[in-house]
Amino acid sequence: MSGDLAWGNSRVPPRENAIQYKRKRESDMAEKYKRCASGEEALAFGREHNTRLVDLKFCDLLGTWQHFTVGINELPAEAFAEGLGFDGSSIRGWRGIQESDMLVMPDPYTAFIDPFIAEPTLSFICAISDPITRQTYARDPRSIAIRAEAYLKTTGIADSAYFGPEAEFFIFDDVRYENQSNGSFYEVDSVEGIWNTGRDEEPNLGHKIRHKEGYFPVPPTDTLQDLRDQMVLCLEDLGVSVERQHHEVATAGQAEIDIRFNTLLRTGDDMMTYKYVIKNIARRFEKTATFMPKPLFGDNGSGMHTHQSLWKEGKPLFAGNRYAGLSELALHYIGGILKHAPALTAITNPTTNSFKRLVPGFEAPVNLAYSARNRSASVRIPIYSPSPKAKRIEFRTPDPAANVYLACAAMMMAGLDGIQNRIDPGEPLEKNIYELPPEELKKVPTVPDSLRGAAEALEKDHEFLLKGDVFTKDVIDTLLELRKKDHDALRLRPHPIEYQMYYDI
Repeated sequence: MSGDLAWGNSRVPPRENAIQYKRKRESDMAEKYKRCASGEEALAFGREHNTRLVDLKFCDLLGTWQHFTVGINELPAEAFAEGLGFDGSSIRGWRGIQESDMLVMPDPYTAFIDPFIAEPTLSFICAISDPITRQTYARDPRSIAIRAEAYLKTTGIADSAYFGPEAEFFIFDDVRYENQSNGSFYEVDSVEGIWNTGRDEEPNLGHKIRHKEGYFPVPPTDTLQDLRDQMVLCLEDLGVSVERQHHEVATAGQAEIDIRFNTLLRTGDDMMTYKYVIKNIARRFEKTATFMPKPLFGDNGSGMHTHQSLWKEGKPLFAGNRYAGLSELALHYIGGILKHAPALTAITNPTTNSFKRLVPGFEAPVNLAYSARNRSASVRIPIYSPSPKAKRIEFRTPDPAANVYLACAAMMMAGLDGIQNRIDPGEPLEKNIYELPPEELKKVPTVPDSLRGAAEALEKDHEFLLKGDVFTKDVIDTLLELRKKDHDALRLRPHPIEYQMYYDI
C-alpha cells in the first residue's frame, strides 16, 4: 500500500473516535423501533418521531437490500395491505421491462427509524407481490421465506423453525481493486495486518495480529473493540438482539457478532439489518466492512455457521435420548442436510470466492459428517447446555455471502425432507477430520470444490426445494444461470498467479 494512508493518532477512526461517536449516539436515545401490528400503528410511530419520509427496503435475489423513499403522506395505511407500485425491471434476477410493474408490501412489524439517513426517516422491510395475481412474487427472497414457514405448518411436523446464524466479516482500512483487459489487481489493508510490522506509520506501535492468532486478544492488539461495540448497540437500538461480539481468528480485522436466534423469516430480516448496520457503522468510522468469504490468502475465511431447530406448540423437537441428546427426528433432519448438502452449497455458498474458503485446514468444513462438539464436521451438535430448549444442530458450511432468506429456507427444506423420508445420517464421526489418514478420508463425502460443481449438484438435486411451491423451478433455473455466469466470469479471465507460474514457459 502507498505510504500516505493516515491511520490517525489513536488507531481509532480518523474522522471521529469512539468516544465522540458514543456521545453522538447517546444524544438521541429515543425508541428506534417498534413491533407494530398494523400500518396505522406503524405510521403513528413514525409521526411520533417527526418523520416526513419513509424508506422501503427489499431484498434482491442475490441478497442485497434495494430501497426507495416516499413522503410519509404518500404511504396511506391501506398500502400495507394493497402494496405500493414500483418498477422491478432493473432488479438483478427479476423481471424484464415488458412486465416490470410490481408491488412492494411493507411489513409494519419491521418499523424502525433509520440511523444512517440524515433526515428522520421511517423504514420498513418489504415483501414483493405481483400486481395482477396479488400473489407473493416467486423470485422475492423474503416471499420464499414466508412460503417456507407456511409449508412447514402444513407438514404437521412442526410449526416453527428457529435459526441462529454466526456471521463473520472483515473490517479493513482500505480496499482497492481493478479488472481491465490488460491487467488486474486487488489490495486490502488494515492497521492490524501482520504485513504492516515494518511499515512507517509515524509511529508504528506494533501489536500486529499474526496469521491465525486473532481469536480473542485484548486491546491494544484488538483495535476494533470500540467499533464492534457501536455495531452491537446500534443493532440493539433497531431491535436485533445480540449474544456476543469478538475478534475472529484471522489477521487484519476479522470480526464476529452473533445475533440471537429467531424464526426463519425474522432471522432473514435480522440479518439484512445486521449487514446494513455493520457496513454503515464501519463507514462512519472511515473503515470498510466486507462479508466476502475469503478476502485474504493464507488465513481463515469468514463463515456463517447456522444453528437451527424445529419446535411445535412451544416444545423443542430436537431433544431426545439418541446420540448427543438428540431426538430421532433431529437425526433425520441431519440426514436431510447431509444428503442435500452439495446442492445446498449453491445457495448457502453462492460465490466463486466461497470455494476459496471451502478447503481443508481453515476451520471450513468440507467433509459431510456430524458429531458432537467436533468443529471439523460440517454438522456439529453443541452441548453447552443440557436444557431441551437449547438442543439444536449447527450447519457449519454456509458463509455470509448467502442470501439468508434463501439459505434458511433451503436448509429447512432439506431437513424436512430428511424427516419425511427418514434419512439415516449414518454414524457420527468423532475424529478430527482434517487429520484422518487418506484411506479413511476418502470414505467421507465432501461438498463441491467450485461454484460450477455446486450449481451442477443443485441442477441434479432440487426436488426437495419445490415442495409446497416454496422454491419454484423458475427460481432454481434463475439461480443456476446466475451461478454459472459468475463461474464463467472468473474462469475466462487470466489470473495474476498464472503470470507467476507460467509467463516464462
